[in-house]
This record gives sequence, structure tokens and C-alpha cells, in this order.
Amino acid sequence: MPSHAYVAIVTLLALLTYFWMGLQVGRARGKSGIQAPAMTGDPVLERTIRAHYNTLEWLPLFLVPMWLFAIYWNDLIAAGVGLVWILGRIVYQLGYVADPKKRELGFLIQALAVAVLLFGSLGRLVYVVAVTGA
Repeated sequence: MPSHAYVAIVTLLALLTYFWMGLQVGRARGKSGIQAPAMTGDPVLERTIRAHYNTLEWLPLFLVPMWLFAIYWNDLIAAGVGLVWILGRIVYQLGYVADPKKRELGFLIQALAVAVLLFGSLGRLVYVVAVTGA
């Protein structure tokens, strides 16, 4: 059975990144004085929450194709692209919190990483089914 340790590590790093973003929401709440469950009232808090939620929205689109890419192509390449995704999410979060106009680079980086993983794994699976019939 092939090891997928690199992708497992990147999966945990992605979740730690998401956890860090959640801590940033708590920090923004503390600075703004806006307590849960309120979600509005301070632009920095709102952007921090939105960056956190947007990451949650992208996690399934990232994690599932990364694992499929690792299984059907290559664990090390999948993990490398996964690290690019994490970097993109961090750039996105830092940019968005600073100024919504600064979120585009991070979004582009992570979207391209997901595209590589998604279409790479889909293409490989189509090939495997076409060649093997199963």
C-alpha cells in the first residue's frame, strides 16, 4: 500500500491554517468589542469572518481532489500543490482583512491550485476508467 504521508501532513497543515483563521476572528472580535453571535458592525471583523468562511467553503474543493490526485497520480506533487493552496489562502486572508481589493492575488493562487488538483485527478480517473474499464 503506497504511503500518502505528504498529503496527510498537508491536510493537517490546511486544517491548522483554518484553525489560525478562526483565532483571527476571535482576535478581531476582541479588538472591535463585538461579541458573538453578532457578525456585523466592524468592517475588519466582517472581513475576517468572511475570509474564514470562504476558506471553509473551499476546503472540500481542495481536500477531496488533493487526495484523489495523490492516490491516482503522485503524493509528493499533490502535497506540493496543496502547499501552494495553503499559501494562497494565507495571502487571501491577510489581503482581505487589510483591504477587500487585496484579496485577489491569494484567491487566484488558491483557485489555480484547486484547478490543477481537480482537473488533474478527474483527467487521470477518466484515463484509468478508459484504459482498464473499471
